[in-house]
Amino acid sequence: MVRPQKDRMVAFNPEISYFKPRGIPMIDLEEVDLTVDEREALRLSDLMGMSHEEAGRRMGVSRATFGRIIQRARRAVADALINGKAINVAGGNFKLIEQARIFCCNTCGHQWEEPSGTGRPPGCPACRKKDFYRIGKKR
Repeated sequence: MVRPQKDRMVAFNPEISYFKPRGIPMIDLEEVDLTVDEREALRLSDLMGMSHEEAGRRMGVSRATFGRIIQRARRAVADALINGKAINVAGGNFKLIEQARIFCCNTCGHQWEEPSGTGRPPGCPACRKKDFYRIGKKR
């Protein structure tokens, strides 16, 4: 019996999940599949410039497993670019993780991080005021 695959940790999931060559009707296009975890591997390695070791750690897999994921992803993208195919991003074994949230105090300007899922902070850790806003998520 084969061991089930571990979920790969994915920290970025954009709304766009389909790419196609311009000027070719959808009915005439062949399609290649790219999984969500393969897209994440492309983002970490090729866009952010991470080593396979660091990117594998971020995704919760070994360096060797990351190498196999990125190899499949690059093959799918190359096939689409060279042969004029559409890319459909869907599926795969992944778990979407949220990053830490970043807040800024309007009173003192202090910035701090809070883990996702912990609710609204009670106040600024520096001045204790409740006059703060959320900047975004840490990447």
